[in-house]
Amino acid sequence: MSQNDSIAGIRNVTVVGGGVIGASWTALFLARGLSVTVSDPQPGVDEAVRTYVAQATPALKALGLDTASLTARLSFEPDLAAAVRDADLVQENGPERLELKHEIWQTIEGSAPAGALFATSTSGIPATEIATALRDPARLVVGHPFNPPHLVPLVEVVPGARTSQETVERARAFYRDLGKRPQVVRKEVPGFVANRLQAAIFRECVHLVTEGVVTMAELDDIVTSSIGQRWAVAGPFRSFHLGGGEGGLPHFMSHLGVGMERRWADMVKEKVAFDEATRQLLTEQAEEFGGTVDELAAERDRRQIAVMRALGETFDA
Repeated sequence: MSQNDSIAGIRNVTVVGGGVIGASWTALFLARGLSVTVSDPQPGVDEAVRTYVAQATPALKALGLDTASLTARLSFEPDLAAAVRDADLVQENGPERLELKHEIWQTIEGSAPAGALFATSTSGIPATEIATALRDPARLVVGHPFNPPHLVPLVEVVPGARTSQETVERARAFYRDLGKRPQVVRKEVPGFVANRLQAAIFRECVHLVTEGVVTMAELDDIVTSSIGQRWAVAGPFRSFHLGGGEGGLPHFMSHLGVGMERRWADMVKEKVAFDEATRQLLTEQAEEFGGTVDELAAERDRRQIAVMRALGETFDA
């Protein structure tokens, strides 16, 4: 893709917020040939984003993307109004504080071109609530990635009560053509879908570790050796449908559903919280992972790409 090309009509992207999610989006946008302006008033954001992009480059290259001169189209503009002036897309990744998002989006709407697509990476605040700050709430949609955005395919596209269908379709087309797997969520719920699933599973993970059933390392091994692999190729419903044999999901629910309902009831009774004792236990066991966070992340990325290759999710598949 050349510098003059576009993705679904988008060439210039403004990424608001240079933290982990914003930097990851930036790396992917650059690798797909888009021009990116990062807007974040925090000191040192330039160096932090450039470092993240450099660290993400091997993974992007392994995905089959062109990483030559990756930062040639990268710029930084701390003044938000100036940063969005020529944007075709604004991907906002600011702090999860509604009042701050209102300020951010009011500034964006007042300065961005009339045809710019507005997307927020919020991990849980509904678009309906964020869009109350806009004169035209039809322009805003949630474009929530799964971390890290430059690798994991999912983007949850979540419209607000007043988001236009045109905005939803533009967002879905852009993320699809970017190489992602956009999924339009039909109803606003706190945390959307992937994070709710993750929270529910992690709650039980924390419970099993704090009860001494398994260690953190043992639990991770159990997950990656079972449901992690199973759900990578067939999601929960299809997996249980297959688990029902010739009778499929109806047979599963009839014969094994009672046991699952019993476990659900038990889980509701279990008290799980990040109290001081839990924090200390998990922190101590986390030290046993070995390696720095960067080293562990690099290992994760290599394994993630191997899975994506097997599933045909890479650009050179």
